[in-house]
Formats: sequence, structure tokens, C-alpha cells
Amino acid sequence: MKIEVTGQVGPTLISDGVSSQPFRQGKTGEQIISELQGRYYENTVRGNVFMAHAIVTAPVIYSTAAGTGGPLLWNPTPNKNAVILGVTCGITVVTTVAAALGLTGNTGQTSAPTSTTAIDSSGCLYVSAAKPDMNVYRIGTPVNAGNFFLPFAQLHTGALTTDTFGLGFVDIGGLIVVPPNAWCSIAASATATTTIAQLGLIWAEVPV
Repeated sequence: MKIEVTGQVGPTLISDGVSSQPFRQGKTGEQIISELQGRYYENTVRGNVFMAHAIVTAPVIYSTAAGTGGPLLWNPTPNKNAVILGVTCGITVVTTVAAALGLTGNTGQTSAPTSTTAIDSSGCLYVSAAKPDMNVYRIGTPVNAGNFFLPFAQLHTGALTTDTFGLGFVDIGGLIVVPPNAWCSIAASATATTTIAQLGLIWAEVPV
């Protein structure tokens, strides 16, 4: 039995709902396999990728529930997961306590966290699209303290002018999934006294 596979040289535009289309070929007949767009383009252009930014003073240790954050993300939906894609960090006032920043979270959050403060900024990364279904806060108090800690950055006790902290974006790549009635937040390995940090969380919202 002969099976013929056909392709097309150069790009082609495909509408939603089209079930079959020739694969992409190069000018020497090779099959082209490429993202073509940025890594998160597909989810972003469909309005599924969001960000939240929090200005946090003295991030608390992850094992303490009170004042966790931030940003503190809570999933109140019955049918979506929040998939953590990345975090961002900028330190504006240094710590007097050596610590690490990382991600934490837990389950059992059937209602909104208490003692919340408003998020400093948030929105869809497809500019002007719909707001997220997840709830985000600068800080808050979940029912259960974090039950894990995934470090991504260090905090130094030296002067800000000599601090070696560099990269401000860390790609999480979907390693952490926040299901319904769960939460996730940036926190610290020890309460980082005097620190003021500009912290960001990037996530995608996908059906369960």
C-alpha cells in the first residue's frame, strides 16, 4: 500500500476547525518543525495567560499562613487549573535576614483567603483581554500554610549597590499546577525582614 504525504513550501494560514492541512516544507523538500511563534503565543493570543504584580515588604516564611505573599493566587473555579509559567523578581530594599525566595502552596482553600490586601497590578498578557478567573492578592492568610517550598532566588544582606542578584525572570514552565480550591504564592525560606521586593507571577488558565 502506498501512502503519500504532501506538504507545502512556505507558510499557510489555517482557520479554527480545519481538520487537515499540508505539512510545512522547506525549499529542499525537508519537513519544517518549528514553534514559528513565541513559546506562549498560542495560549496568550487566546486570552489564557495572565500576570500579577505585588510590592511586598518582608516576605514571610512559607510555613507561616498569616500574611503569605505575594502575589498570592487562589483558584476559586470548579473547572480550571492555574498552570504556573514563570516568576519575576526585583529587589528595591535589601534584607537583614539571609533567605531565599521561592514558590509555595497548598489545598483546602474552599473560600477566599482572609486578611487580603489588593494586588498592585494584574491582567491578561493579551493586552486588554478578559480578566483572570483566578483571584490574586498582594498578601493574604490561607487556611493552610504552604506545604512545600521551591526556591528560585536568593536574598543577600549586603548593600543594594553591591548585591549580586541579577536575573529577574525565572521560567517555571508549567511545573506547578494549582487545581480548584488550592493556592500558590511567592514566599521566603525565612521571614526576610526589611526586604521590599517587586514580585510577579505568570500563569495560564486551562480547563481541568
